[in-house]
Amino acid sequence: MFGILATIVVGCLSGCTPYQFGNASMFPQNIRTVHVPVIRNATFREDLGVRLTEALNKEIELRTPYKVTADPLADTVLRCEVVDETKRVLTENDADYVRALDAAIQVRASWSDRQGRLLMKNSIVPTDDLTILFSQDERFVPEAGQSIDTATQKAIEDLANRIVSQMEARW
Repeated sequence: MFGILATIVVGCLSGCTPYQFGNASMFPQNIRTVHVPVIRNATFREDLGVRLTEALNKEIELRTPYKVTADPLADTVLRCEVVDETKRVLTENDADYVRALDAAIQVRASWSDRQGRLLMKNSIVPTDDLTILFSQDERFVPEAGQSIDTATQKAIEDLANRIVSQMEARW
């Protein structure tokens, strides 16, 4: 009985290919460091680039096996630019007071290695563009005590999550 159990355990652990546990198995293994320069911001909300840079650094450190470094000669570089930020009225009451709004942020992102090879590719709609466009909307209701700042922060955190998800290795 012990011999059969030992054979099964050894067979499962060795297998045909090495199996890795945890988040390391979801990301390319030949990368150790990522440099995230301060994100450029082409909008009038001047703090969006810095806030997204902080959110991306936290998300990369939390979810990936990579170390974020200030060294521009890191294994890879994740470049982003906030290209648009809008606020759109969704509903109004009879007196034309705003009841619900949408805060939207659009970001272009590109992840490349030292040789300039793109590591993050748009698998849904392949294009010749070197960047991927990410867009995130967050609804907020001022009457309920929500503000544009809280909606924008939630959109930034969701964008960071989606960008880091695109860094995962393809099957």
